[in-house]
Formats: sequence, structure tokens, C-alpha cells
Amino acid sequence: MPDLDAPAERALVAEWRDLLARHAATACALDRELNDRHGLGMSEFEVLERLAEHIGDGCAQLRVQELAGAVHLSQSALSRLIGRLEKDGLVERAMCDADRRGIFVSLTEAGRSRYHQARPTQREVLARTLGPLPAGTG
Repeated sequence: MPDLDAPAERALVAEWRDLLARHAATACALDRELNDRHGLGMSEFEVLERLAEHIGDGCAQLRVQELAGAVHLSQSALSRLIGRLEKDGLVERAMCDADRRGIFVSLTEAGRSRYHQARPTQREVLARTLGPLPAGTG
């Protein structure tokens, strides 16, 4: 049985707790500021960003299954989130022609616009809570 008081284990637990605290502080700050400034939650912004990045890769839509893994949400939680974004006119859903069980999600023009408006806020919060980006990135 390992010695729970060993310095290496105490350091490991301290690092884990620091990671949890940084994550919680960052998530709370993102939710608060994205909502106050842009009417978006952190997860909603993340979905818009993943869709915007995918457009940059030359494709206008993503399957819900791919998106769920990318944003670390269950398919049911993501489906509810997509429903809210769709109600707000930020995304559209479409059935996959090849597989009727598959659903694609794409950004609307309003979704692209809201993403581009919110992106500087998200980056500002990340820099403030996690530290500045290394030179030459971002």
C-alpha cells in the first residue's frame, strides 16, 4: 500500500486540485462573461467554435456524434444545446441522406456572426484565467 503522505503523492494530489480549481474558475468566468456579453454559455460557444473551425476545414457541417466527442457532452445534452441554438437561429440541423439516423449541424450566418463577436471575449477570459498565450500562437 502506497504511503499517502509521501511528498510525491502530496505533490500529485496538489497538482490535481490545482487543475480542478483552474478549470472551475475558467468555466465560471467563461459562462458569466459569454452570457453577459453575448447571450451564450461556455458549451454553446464551444459548439459554435467547433462548427466554425470545421467550416475552415472546407466542410459546412458536422455530424452530431462527431460534435459530441469534440465538446465533451453526451449526445442527449448536446441535442438539447443544439435545440436552443437552433431556436435562436444560430445553427441548423439536417438529416443525413445516406444514413437517416445521422443528423448534421451547421452554422447559420447569425451563428457565424455571434461566434465572431464572442471569440475575443472567450480568448480574453482564457488569457486572464489561464495566463497569456505563448508568443506566436493564437
